[in-house]
Amino acid sequence: MAENQINENNYSASNIQVLEGLEAVRKRPAMYIGDISEKGLHHLVNETVDNSIDEAMAGYCTHIEVTINEDNSITVQDNGRGIPVDEHEKLHKSALEVVMTVLHAGGKFDKGSYKVSGGLHGVGVSCVNALSTHMLSQVFRDGKIYQQEYEKGKPLYPVKVVGETELRGTRQQFWPDPTIFTTTLYKYDIIAKRMRELAYLNAGIKITLTDLRPDEEGKTRQEVFHAKDGLKEFVRYIDRHRTHLFDDVIYLKTEKQGIPIEVAVMYNTDYSENIHSYVNNINTIEGGTHLVGFRMALTRTLKKYADNDPVISKQIEKAKIEIAGEDFREGLTAVISIKVAEPQFEGQTKTKLGNSEVTGAVQQAVSEALTYYLEEHPKEAKQICDKVILAATARIAARKARESVQRKNPMTGGGLPGKLADCSNKDPKECEIFLVEGDSAGGSAKQGRDRYTQAILPLRGKILNVEKVMWHKVFESESVMNIIQSIGVRFGVDGEDDKEANIEKLRYDKIIIMTDADVDGSHIDTLIMTLFYRFMPKVIQDGHLYIATPPLYLCTYKNKVKEYCYTDQQRQAFLDKYGNGVDDGKSIHTQRYKGLGEMNPEQLWETTMDPEKRILLKVTMDEAATSEIDLTFTTLMGDKVEPRREFIEENARFVKNLDI
Repeated sequence: MAENQINENNYSASNIQVLEGLEAVRKRPAMYIGDISEKGLHHLVNETVDNSIDEAMAGYCTHIEVTINEDNSITVQDNGRGIPVDEHEKLHKSALEVVMTVLHAGGKFDKGSYKVSGGLHGVGVSCVNALSTHMLSQVFRDGKIYQQEYEKGKPLYPVKVVGETELRGTRQQFWPDPTIFTTTLYKYDIIAKRMRELAYLNAGIKITLTDLRPDEEGKTRQEVFHAKDGLKEFVRYIDRHRTHLFDDVIYLKTEKQGIPIEVAVMYNTDYSENIHSYVNNINTIEGGTHLVGFRMALTRTLKKYADNDPVISKQIEKAKIEIAGEDFREGLTAVISIKVAEPQFEGQTKTKLGNSEVTGAVQQAVSEALTYYLEEHPKEAKQICDKVILAATARIAARKARESVQRKNPMTGGGLPGKLADCSNKDPKECEIFLVEGDSAGGSAKQGRDRYTQAILPLRGKILNVEKVMWHKVFESESVMNIIQSIGVRFGVDGEDDKEANIEKLRYDKIIIMTDADVDGSHIDTLIMTLFYRFMPKVIQDGHLYIATPPLYLCTYKNKVKEYCYTDQQRQAFLDKYGNGVDDGKSIHTQRYKGLGEMNPEQLWETTMDPEKRILLKVTMDEAATSEIDLTFTTLMGDKVEPRREFIEENARFVKNLDI
């Protein structure tokens, strides 16, 4: 107590720590770039390229070159105006040094320089500098090459002229600090995805991405991203593996209330909604006011058109259905891109737009463009309305199917399926459920489990592929409804969309998919993951879905040493340790488990179900990569065979154990 008193009394101005310059960034990097893992590492590239894109949006830059160098450093060069190099009147040093070393310094605050911009906080490139062991900045202006180098954000010398040039623009090269980031290995595909996105969002800009790191065959890679038609090409790219309702892209490019608005819309024969929204080229994965405006406009305009068309309104009346907002968005793929001079984002990561004035502007623009399109294209308008009526009919049928299932068995434990072997613990946080392939494995799992915390739901055969069917078919499927009811997910609660899964009454903290370690097992894994991704994404987002990893082999040596091996590498290590690298079938024996049913309850428990020993793979979802996730499910589980064949051919080389 006395010690505490002394410490309190000593608390003075000397205890107040002031982090000067870029020290704060190095001390708390995640505050500025989101995290220090792979995501944060690639964010450095995005921040640097954003500066060049801002030059392009202002109309001064046409070509950006991004290079991944052999040493994993990054070079970004553009042909914009070049960062100013003259003396800053307040700080009495070169403007280049100010931009590179001072937080919240940049040209984005001055509306005369940039009307709209992605990098608004002025922390972008100075953060990149702070989090790099070394950075080299070169500016090409007025026929000269200006240069400055930095170490961990500190300049090594004042800005100097190092040569002459006919080029104009800025060249930045940086080496990420390995003491800050958990990895410094750049992935080509992650950078390529963002560069492709930027090329689509800024029609006419050419972005060249080069990877100078040779692959296994000694080859380097280069791609040029250039979209003449911008968003029109983007929406076609997103929808390339889907069947279009009609081939038109409904497109608008306009300005309302001083806000440039660009929207591209396509309808397909699928049953999911797929909307990508951007503000100043930043993917707003959580949506915001621009998305609200778009959805309102879509619902009102289509509803007004349907009500005013005598044929369609009669059709709706005959079907005896009430059309909801979600029905208008079924099978819709859209890209919304707006530019706002002073966007209010929720947080530095910029994932949700808060500007209230945007809602009205987007709503007005989309309403006008869509009204015009529907009037000019009556055939396509009829196809959209037919799809909407079908969606509404399916939604009502799905509701009835759900309700009838729930009413059927009110006496059996709150409507739980008869096949479910529940656990006795009632605290969801401590409970887990295994979705087990086959009745025989289900029987072993029931015998081997911890009855207090582990529930077992055996699945007979393969569940319904939800990617290929309408909504109400899903709720008519017994195997799917068994899963939904067992885990306690509800739909259409308290006025929510019928399609919105409510997981407030989730009965288990962990939902574990447990299937055989073969091709069929992997197929069932994918079918179940498709169900959760399309119908219950919140279960994945909140980290409740897992995949169990049963062992591939049981290795024994002279009946004395027994070891379960989960990979081929582990098996080989066992053989190397006890048998000179080979299975002689005498002293050493390896048993390949083809399925869970080959294990007795004790083996299943100690290898796959025991929380102390088991290996679980957590199913996660990167919200920034929803378009890729969406595409993967459409490719693997959709109607079109050709994309699936291409996927298999491309990835066949990664397959090690194929059960034929």
